[in-house]
Amino acid sequence: MLPMFKINRKLTIYIMLFLIVVPLFGFNFFISFLGNIVLLIILIPILIFLISLISFNSFKSKVKTCEACGTISLGLTNKCLNCGADINTNNSEIPKEASDTTIEIKAEEIK
Repeated sequence: MLPMFKINRKLTIYIMLFLIVVPLFGFNFFISFLGNIVLLIILIPILIFLISLISFNSFKSKVKTCEACGTISLGLTNKCLNCGADINTNNSEIPKEASDTTIEIKAEEIK
């Protein structure tokens, strides 16, 4: 009796498919198939990056800043959550410089 070798079932299926498909379609099929897979591997991260960039710009356009207190909101309401002032929906002007809104403190020498 010959010893029985344990053969991986998936491997035999892949080998049979390879032996059937190669004579029918040739190696050009496999080269183009592998090329398409490589393109997908490269293009999917680029597509995800572009979608995230577009969504970030959309999110950025919805952000509103209160002119009275400087609180930032997502534009869900027209009133400031912090001070209650009306928030303009046209917030196209450039925000104020941080140095214009800071409080100057004079230092005193401690004796």
